[in-house]
Amino acid sequence: MKNLDFIYNRKSIRKFKDIEVQEEDIIKMLDAAIHAPSPKNQQTWHFVVIQNNELINKIADIVTKNHINLAEMAKEEKQRKLMMNLLSYYTCFRNAPVLVVVYSKEYYMVEETILRDNNASQDIINELKFPNSAAQGIGAAIENFLLAATELGYGTCYMTGPTHSKIEIEELINFIK
Repeated sequence: MKNLDFIYNRKSIRKFKDIEVQEEDIIKMLDAAIHAPSPKNQQTWHFVVIQNNELINKIADIVTKNHINLAEMAKEEKQRKLMMNLLSYYTCFRNAPVLVVVYSKEYYMVEETILRDNNASQDIINELKFPNSAAQGIGAAIENFLLAATELGYGTCYMTGPTHSKIEIEELINFIK
């Protein structure tokens, strides 16, 4: 592994070509993702691959609606404008040929159980959970996915903005934890 170009060539792409992503390439990217390290090897990740343009557009519509609602709740005009300026970044996946939604199931921490059994304060438990190991695990998996996509010649964009629409997206795609 002398050449690290797959790392340095990875860029966030927000305008996608109207091309078919081959199923075997998606499988290779997912395989790379699940080979990522995960805290305590719990592999808490779930990947939902969506290739239906109508469904992708419905998800983008949900994100748009919730984003605008949040912007309208802003007490300061500066915040409202910032939120509205970010909308295109939160929905740039609208014309992507593939959307991969990544979730994490609950991360089990034996330390938390021990602390709760010994009546530790919620502050101590919050401090233990602060590094959010589940998020770290899916972050590593997503990075592997993105790097594999780059190596295979695909553009990607890592996004967290649409998380404000998590519940509605889960309902739309019938995601069950």
